Amino acid sequence: METRVPPAASRADAERLDRRDRLALCRRRFVLPAGVVYLDGNSLGALPATVAPRLERVIGREWGEQLVRSWNDPWIDVPRSVATKVARLLGADPADVVVADSVSVNLFKLLAAALALRPERRLVLVPENDFPTDVYVARGLAELLAGRAAVKAVAEAELADHLDGDVAVLSLSHVDFKSGRRRDMAGLTAAAHACGALALWDLSHSAGVLDLDLEAAGVDLAVGCGYKYLNGGPGAPSFLYVAPRHQERARSPIWGWLGHADYMAFEPAYRPAPGVERFSCGTWPILSLAAFDAALDAFDGADMGLVEEKAGALGGLLIERLEQRCAAFPLEVVSPRDPARRGAHVAVRHPQAYAVMQALKARGVIGDFRTPDLMRFGLAPLYLRYADVWDAVEILHEVLATASWDRPEHHRRQRIT
Repeated sequence: METRVPPAASRADAERLDRRDRLALCRRRFVLPAGVVYLDGNSLGALPATVAPRLERVIGREWGEQLVRSWNDPWIDVPRSVATKVARLLGADPADVVVADSVSVNLFKLLAAALALRPERRLVLVPENDFPTDVYVARGLAELLAGRAAVKAVAEAELADHLDGDVAVLSLSHVDFKSGRRRDMAGLTAAAHACGALALWDLSHSAGVLDLDLEAAGVDLAVGCGYKYLNGGPGAPSFLYVAPRHQERARSPIWGWLGHADYMAFEPAYRPAPGVERFSCGTWPILSLAAFDAALDAFDGADMGLVEEKAGALGGLLIERLEQRCAAFPLEVVSPRDPARRGAHVAVRHPQAYAVMQALKARGVIGDFRTPDLMRFGLAPLYLRYADVWDAVEILHEVLATASWDRPEHHRRQRIT
């Protein structure tokens, strides 16, 4: 995808880009602290302004006054409302999406379902550098199945070469959590299908910033989290997608009451609900779902093609400014330059990445660190401005030029980095 946004040679150019930005109105939908450049939407999205009033209503009136009566009105409809809003951002039909549980739980469900859909095969194929939790879940499931399944982790470039008649499912992230590299969803899905395997995609670093079309890409199964670019709040529920062609045969391994065909009948025997709803499980977390539901309104009227285009342009500006302004320092951009091959975060290597990031945070530029030497800068198009990117690089230059990162407090490791 070629960005149509011209480069910015000065801060005034960046400000002009902000004035012409067709997504600029979306920024007003967020609560953003003064004096902060927030570049960590890839870990936790900013707070949408609609969330606090919604939670006040849910807690004060719906829970506090209406009590259990609120299950019939309005709580019963909240999960489907969230799924419908998420589905638009995935290029999926709302009937094919469920919002529940965490990414890890939903990945476990879908991997188990995929293996059962291909009973003559036993391999889960993963990239060896994929998000570690996703690989943990796959290996934990394989251990539970005691020889009936195995995980094969291979180098990124060799994935297609290992797709053969033993592979039941190819499971991988759309955007690599460290480098920000975007994988070829349509191409790898087609390669999996060519050998009879299924394709399961983790969309945690692409939902809400890339123009996804799961149906056009032929995706079989997908998961993703609600608290990154979807801004659903810390620990927000996850979503899962099952293509319609698999829904009547796919079975969740966790038979919860809300996945029952008649969940208020409390029958002793389990009958799976029709379609994707069988992947629901335990009682819906209404406070989290209500916050997520309100947060998704920040996307109202936002064309996802424009969102992806701006993500690419913001990343391009960041990379260009880093390489121009900070050329004298040991920084290495490890993310692809081509926006069509990159998600919405840019990863930068520095030998003292942790301390540099702490110094940046002390100056109001919030990104994050990933071991051993990467700084990640997440570029959420709904609320980030081009001028913010310009300012962030200027502050990074000051931190490096003055070596203000080399202070004891910046080297002290916190539990969450």
